[in-house]
Amino acid sequence: MKKVLIYVEGQTEETFIRDVLSPHLNPKGVYLFPILARTRRTRSGDVFKGGVITYGQVRREVLRLLQDTSAALVTTMMDYYGLPSDFPGRDRLPAGDPYRRVAFLEKAFAQDIGHPRFLPFLTLHEFEALLFSQPDQLANQLAALFPRTRERDLQRLIDEVSGLEPEEIDEGPDTHPAARIFRCFPGYRKALHGPLIASRIGLSTIRGKCPHFHEWVSRLESLGAQAP
Repeated sequence: MKKVLIYVEGQTEETFIRDVLSPHLNPKGVYLFPILARTRRTRSGDVFKGGVITYGQVRREVLRLLQDTSAALVTTMMDYYGLPSDFPGRDRLPAGDPYRRVAFLEKAFAQDIGHPRFLPFLTLHEFEALLFSQPDQLANQLAALFPRTRERDLQRLIDEVSGLEPEEIDEGPDTHPAARIFRCFPGYRKALHGPLIASRIGLSTIRGKCPHFHEWVSRLESLGAQAP
């Protein structure tokens, strides 16, 4: 058994790991434990979870997770979109496609943590991009969830991303993946509907259309083949 701790920024990722990734990796001997980001702790000791505010917060929690020596790996599932301004490398991003930029940030993240059991992963550009691996299926699933949706809104959702790969859908404030969904489907709820739709699209389809995500899952799979 290989234990993997995954620092996640919200309940959407937490549910996705539990319902979609874990059933795939458990038979390979890799067991995932999502750890929800702690936003803040009050003087009374109450802890609020979900959301990433500063990199300092992320760094502290990742280093804390690395103290668990029973974990074969500590990794992350955080959105590239909306990263804190103090995130390593944000102030010197290279030109080029999003794959080059995310690789640069992940490398800077790994160097700052400086631990051999740490594998950073940033979702391009956010979780909802994975749902665009099959835009027509996304539209059909949303139509089933929201029966009063107009046909033109469904088609608009598909047409807007025509010619784009899911992980290329940008980080504009009005055009990032979740914004495109919210614009057509105001009733969409990330933590509730996102993992459900991802499950129906299927992990193999998502991996086939999202190479950066696929590479991360492949790294997790490889743990199962390693000697104890």
